[in-house]
Amino acid sequence: MTLPTRVLFVGNSFTYFHGLPTQLAVLARPERAVEVRAIATGGAHLAATWAGGEPTAALAEGWDYVVLQEQSCLGEGRYADGVPQVRDPADFHAAVRAIVPEVVAAGANPVLYLTAARRDTPAAQDLLNAAYTAIAGEVGATVAPVGPAWAAAQAERPGLRLHEPDDSHPAPAGSYLTACVFLSTLFGLDPRGRPGTITGPRVDPDAVPLGHGTLVDLPRADAAFLQRTARQATR
Repeated sequence: MTLPTRVLFVGNSFTYFHGLPTQLAVLARPERAVEVRAIATGGAHLAATWAGGEPTAALAEGWDYVVLQEQSCLGEGRYADGVPQVRDPADFHAAVRAIVPEVVAAGANPVLYLTAARRDTPAAQDLLNAAYTAIAGEVGATVAPVGPAWAAAQAERPGLRLHEPDDSHPAPAGSYLTACVFLSTLFGLDPRGRPGTITGPRVDPDAVPLGHGTLVDLPRADAAFLQRTARQATR
């Protein structure tokens, strides 16, 4: 009997909105059985979440992959005209340097969740790309190119809403595209032809459980476009 692949996500609302980990597990069927868990608090920084102790304790449970997601602007406190801006990556890099050896020592593969820029600051994607790829190369982690996939999708179909109205968090289509990127990055599976409607445990924006229900329900053409975009971004 083949054991399931186990994926631990450590992040914030970009990880738990619209059941991203569950979407990944469902999309991986039938080729791969996947068990997922998320340790995520809204607005949390990676270093603070790790310092809380829950991720370190969870490592003892045995995981194949540990996905690390930093706050979407690499921290808070930098604004331009009231809009959050990407910060210097020094603190993010320091956190990754400290965390990745723990992940590797526990026998897991570290993966960095390269997030998408805010809808109102698309140029910030280049800064995020540079910050994530630089530290990934230094510590030997895999990068899940979520942000570049979002940028490609928005360039081709600007009318398809990937962000929630706050211009920051992922809308259902955005979380779906993210799940497709992880499907291809982690498992090498082609997202094309997979379902565009997924159900599972739901939570509200503050991670309060809402019971089982629809996580994403996309028109067939939109799902196919996002699947193709994810595949192209990860090849």
